[in-house]
Amino acid sequence: MFLVSVLALQSQQLTATELSLGPAAVIAHRTFVGAELGLAHRPSGESRLALALAGGTIAERPAARAQLTLQLLVNAAARRGLGLYAGVGGAFTARRGAPGQGFLAVLLGCEAAPGRRQGLYAELGFAGGVRIAAGWRSRWFPSWWQ
Repeated sequence: MFLVSVLALQSQQLTATELSLGPAAVIAHRTFVGAELGLAHRPSGESRLALALAGGTIAERPAARAQLTLQLLVNAAARRGLGLYAGVGGAFTARRGAPGQGFLAVLLGCEAAPGRRQGLYAELGFAGGVRIAAGWRSRWFPSWWQ
């Protein structure tokens, strides 16, 4: 009976919904600095679709950024240690008094204990400049995931 329940749990996909919050910056000719709110969904144990929305300033003018990435996760169910991930997608920046700009976005990241309900994360990538983001991430897993 124990073996059957273990096999049943292994056959279920570990899905999750995530919320993240933290500072973000894009270092470029005109540097963006602000706060970022992220919403993500893990449709399977190995991938995540993430939307990051940020508000801040570029050259002392109000600005906003949006970034949508598809990410590949390594160690997504780990309850201890680090989980690594890489992503690719697109980003858009808008600043008062200037036309918006779109960019290809690529990133590498790591997160603490990605199989737990919350943890810290850090990202480094390129999206119109060198992008750095870090913060706190909260996760909601299916009820069978303890």
